[in-house]
Amino acid sequence: MNRLARLLLPTLLVATASLASAETDERTVEKVKAALADPSRPEADRERDGNRKAVETLSFFGLKDDMTVLELLPGGGWYTRVLAPVLAERGTYYVSIGTGSIERGLLTQPGFDKVKVLPFDAITGRDEDGLRMTTRAFGFGVDDVDLVLTFRNLHNFTESARAEMNQATFDALKPGGHYGVVDHTRRHMQYDYYENWRRMDPVRMIKEIEAVGFEFVDFSDLHYRPDDGLEFEVGRASVTGNTDRFTLLFRKPE
Repeated sequence: MNRLARLLLPTLLVATASLASAETDERTVEKVKAALADPSRPEADRERDGNRKAVETLSFFGLKDDMTVLELLPGGGWYTRVLAPVLAERGTYYVSIGTGSIERGLLTQPGFDKVKVLPFDAITGRDEDGLRMTTRAFGFGVDDVDLVLTFRNLHNFTESARAEMNQATFDALKPGGHYGVVDHTRRHMQYDYYENWRRMDPVRMIKEIEAVGFEFVDFSDLHYRPDDGLEFEVGRASVTGNTDRFTLLFRKPE
């Protein structure tokens, strides 16, 4: 049993028995594989394929090509290049928070014209260390979403800002919709310091996300890395791309 399973076992034992992991379909899996194989993808993106395991990760989150999906903080667009073509024909794909980079670049390119940007202007500053962002209360302005995804971003916000983001996510989802998160793992109950600030305690994240009304569905060890001692800043050259990450799935009750 890996370290995440040991941490989450008490939560799993009390989880609602009727809950089950979301499941994807073969048509969607083939579309994800085709998107990954697209020759227009940058080589830098391709080099991360083995680490990010998009087919397995999106399957675990239950992605289907006819869903309405919202990705939060898409960054440089690694997952945008995968999700946009998968959802282009039958689904709807929203992005929000930190979309400036892809708006100026990727979304101006052919094939990405159907991606819908949800405006976001709720950042109010940063914490006293100048690291994590603070926000006011906000919403995404939609309530028709089947699946919300965010990859390695929870650590970018203060606890109160995470609460606002989790609440906005809850409000944007349809009843029965899912919320999938991935982030770098911190040791359970470890205090905050300069080497671990971009790591998050998965048990704490579960409690925070449940606090706004979500049901915890499942976790995956897809990104479990036993060789990561959870000691060092994730941006270090010796650590980047090799971090242990938790992969969690939540559901909005019907």
